[in-house]
Amino acid sequence: MIDPASVAFDIDGVFADTMTLFLDIAREEYEIDGIKYEDITCYALEDCVDIESEIIEKIITKIMDGNHNAPLKPISGATNVLTRLGQRYGPILFVTARLYDGPISDWIQSVLPLSADSITVIATGSFEAKTEVLSERNVLYFVEDRLETCFPLKAAGITPVLFKQPWNRRNHPFIEVGTWSELESLINF
Repeated sequence: MIDPASVAFDIDGVFADTMTLFLDIAREEYEIDGIKYEDITCYALEDCVDIESEIIEKIITKIMDGNHNAPLKPISGATNVLTRLGQRYGPILFVTARLYDGPISDWIQSVLPLSADSITVIATGSFEAKTEVLSERNVLYFVEDRLETCFPLKAAGITPVLFKQPWNRRNHPFIEVGTWSELESLINF
């Protein structure tokens, strides 16, 4: 059972349905059709989808800057579980590899019915920096969608909980959840 006071969360691919937003922007702004969510089988998009690198970069920049017309939505069930956590055990800690937290922090505030002091967002600028931030804050469990990030977390004594996504479907030794209700069942409320 996961101690609710010692768990933290990644944002993109765990709470925010960023890849659906990526596909929506590709379709609506660049007229790129025919790519499905399931086609995104690797974290480096240029290695698994048929979209020019420059367009991938432009779409990612739009997402990071919050400069897009298509809405960013939470992954199904996330808002309910996170609200419950924040009301009982807040603040909720989000640690992201994004370079800056501005637009994503604003989005989190807009979708979670919690006060600003019930939410902490830390942008590390790299996947590698997550481990240090989580260790400094005594986090024991981290919900992550990038399989490669789970290995250094485990080595540092942090238990990774891998959120299943098409891009992390390789053998691994970590706890895995496919939905927020599965994750909720692991949290000792």
